[in-house]
Amino acid sequence: MGSLRRTVAELVQERWGDHRPGLWFEGRVLSHHRVTAGAAARAALLADLLPPGVAPHLGVLLDNTPEYPMWLSAAALAGAAVAGINPTRRGPELARDILHTECRVLVTERAHLPLLEGLELPGVRVLVTDTDAYTGLLATYEGAKPDASRATPDDRLLLYFTSGSTGAPKAAICTQGRLAAAGRSLVDHFGVRPDDTHYICMPMFHGNAVIADWAPALAAGATVALRRRFSASGFLADVRACGATYFTYVGRAVQYLLATPARPDDRDNPLRLGFGTEAGAVDAAAFEARFGVRLVEGYGSSEGGAAIQWTPGTPAGAIGRAAPGDDLAVVDPATRRECPPAVFTGDGRLLNGADAIGELVNRGPTPFEGYWRNPAADAARRSAGWYWTGDLFYRDADGYLYFAGRTDDRLRVDSENLAAAMIENILARYADAAAAAVYAVPDPVAGDQVMAALALQPGTSFDPLSFGEFLLSQPDLGTKMAPRFVRIMERMPVTATNKIHRVGLRREGFRCPDPVWWRPPGECAYRRLGEADVEGLLAEYWSRGREELLTR
Repeated sequence: MGSLRRTVAELVQERWGDHRPGLWFEGRVLSHHRVTAGAAARAALLADLLPPGVAPHLGVLLDNTPEYPMWLSAAALAGAAVAGINPTRRGPELARDILHTECRVLVTERAHLPLLEGLELPGVRVLVTDTDAYTGLLATYEGAKPDASRATPDDRLLLYFTSGSTGAPKAAICTQGRLAAAGRSLVDHFGVRPDDTHYICMPMFHGNAVIADWAPALAAGATVALRRRFSASGFLADVRACGATYFTYVGRAVQYLLATPARPDDRDNPLRLGFGTEAGAVDAAAFEARFGVRLVEGYGSSEGGAAIQWTPGTPAGAIGRAAPGDDLAVVDPATRRECPPAVFTGDGRLLNGADAIGELVNRGPTPFEGYWRNPAADAARRSAGWYWTGDLFYRDADGYLYFAGRTDDRLRVDSENLAAAMIENILARYADAAAAAVYAVPDPVAGDQVMAALALQPGTSFDPLSFGEFLLSQPDLGTKMAPRFVRIMERMPVTATNKIHRVGLRREGFRCPDPVWWRPPGECAYRRLGEADVEGLLAEYWSRGREELLTR
């Protein structure tokens, strides 16, 4: 348990005097020592900027530039906390994130200054990294040395906003001790070595990039390589240029990489592992076949309340078993009873999803450290003494766990509960689909109807007949799972962390600018949804008093 009591500040200080390559960015390389020296200077500056008697918090509104890991390290040395500010937020929402986390200092760059225009940010000192004024300010602190003695394992280090489909984002707390332990755990699990290079192409304001990529690199003394923003077309060139051996991904990043034109030398790369979530079994297999790189699907709730570990022998499609010390269960949220084990066909397709899928809970002690200034959200997570992840899973007879989506992505069709991720996994087999998203639209009478958005492979067009035949040929497509509506899009809308923007899809529903095909009640074939169809549907919603549901 000794690693649990280490601080990130200690890990930063250990790199002082280490002149091996420590950070790669756009072809330039800094040694570990130079990165640590930069962190020490910023920590000294921060100590002078933060007023006494207030929460020692700073906001970081940056792309993935060298300033980001330096400020993370500086905060650790100073015993302060970094709030990762999402640059896709705008106006009052952006101001709310900065003020809610009580940031006294905001570190940004010129490219993001327009986002701050007109915002009321009382008491917030703004530092703009790519300016002469900033360079001059830092010069005063050159020569500072790292001192980890001021930090403790219980110091807050991260306040990272968790994405949600409703309400304002919640700022999850991560202490120095938890982050140091998470990094050490991944080092041990994946055998991370000092000569590895971790390629960080996911945004560092998100927990995935910091906890699963930066922290293990820091713990192992490995090199970090940064991509300012994720680029599917630039991925392989970067990997080769920096010698990357490890990367993390979230959301649709793997699909975007697979959508790039294949080349004969795709397997000529130094990567040995990709670690992330939501790639899906089909795309993970395609990625390994094309690039020669194994993807390991992991699971750890952003707040640290539950973790699942992949181990050799984990079945295809499964995430793994509960991490040591976790008492994980898949339960029905309404009854709090454990769901029955999953039943599969001979080729591994789920047969009893309606019964087997439930919410993943941790019934034992968890390292969840709460949300900043949000007791209601804390209480909801810890309801009845359990940690509720908000994620849907099912478990097989051997205890392996399979991800089935977010609880927010559950649909209720004809009194039957369905998980959007299960239907998406089936639609991913459709040869013409480059990406698929499934979400609920209100039924005119009660519950939901299934709507799917498809982004097609280049050079293909939607064929309603072949799509219908495809659905009929899927043995694990339940009778309520076939989409009522199918939206055809050029590109799937995603958030800054490459997760599908389901809120927007649900809000637009079948009244959207893209072509929509539908299967009217009582009909088997899909046909184009026309203006008269939409008017008829709206009249039906109106007649039953459910028209307001279409705008929620």
